[in-house]
Amino acid sequence: MSFSSEVKEELGKVMPAARHCRIAEIAAIMSLCGSIQVNEFDEYQIRIRTENLLVARKFAQLLEAAFGVRGTVRVVRRMIPLRARNYFVVVEHPEKAEQILQALKAADIYGRLTGNSGTISSLILQGTCCKRAFLRGCFLAAGSMSDPRGNYHFEIVCLDRRKAEQIEQIMNTFLLDAKIVVRKKYYVVYLKEGAQIVDALNVMEAHISLMKMENVRIEKDMRNTVNRQVNCELANIAKTVNAASKQVEDIRFIQKTVGFGELSDGLRDIANLRLNYPEASLKELGAQLNPPVGKSGVNHRLRKLSNMADELRLHQCNAI
Repeated sequence: MSFSSEVKEELGKVMPAARHCRIAEIAAIMSLCGSIQVNEFDEYQIRIRTENLLVARKFAQLLEAAFGVRGTVRVVRRMIPLRARNYFVVVEHPEKAEQILQALKAADIYGRLTGNSGTISSLILQGTCCKRAFLRGCFLAAGSMSDPRGNYHFEIVCLDRRKAEQIEQIMNTFLLDAKIVVRKKYYVVYLKEGAQIVDALNVMEAHISLMKMENVRIEKDMRNTVNRQVNCELANIAKTVNAASKQVEDIRFIQKTVGFGELSDGLRDIANLRLNYPEASLKELGAQLNPPVGKSGVNHRLRKLSNMADELRLHQCNAI
């Protein structure tokens, strides 16, 4: 099971205690995968269609909890892709359907549709708890997220820009910094930052999934920290090796051209030590001198030898 499916499974078990929150979650699912049917007698039916059985079950449970309505669940097998299924939840009783539409502010007290273009009435989303339920319903109906062990990505897909903008606005009331991108014919509300996705899980009350993601984030952060330290150490080692190699090259050039006879005692000692211990650090070289010399002192002497080698090379070139 994917991480996204685990999140939806957890959210499917969250039943809001308050009726107004149940209505907000019903409204979200209706907005993203529902439709209103009108028969020849101008009577309403409510229907949602989803490829996820969990969403169909949650919608039916919400209807029963909020309105005492038992929606009819139907399964339709599609030929393409092979053996894929669509799940329908239908409220066929006209009076019950009208009652639900009125509660969703999709119909007025006379049973006339309000024509709000699929966006949810702000009257349903006044409370923070209702906004949480709304986002939970949106994610169940049309959301997904990537496995946190890879790249962080959370999204809710809409067919209508106004719906996407409403979801974005509600998410941003929780300081989630959601954004919208157009993907083909869809409007996608998304989050990319791991911390923001953790906050979104908290808003939707997916606390178990939140802890799992936090554990993964901690492991990734630790791994990244270790990798940075290892890379830093490797870079320092490479730098030290390259510097030592250049020092040995310079000292051998001096030895070959003019010898060590003209060198001071301090330069001669450090030159011999570097030739004998090409992989030693500056601190280790300084410890073998008599008297011992610190890293800066050893570095100063080696730099003088390097400058001497450069001058000898320049003189040799000018002579040619």
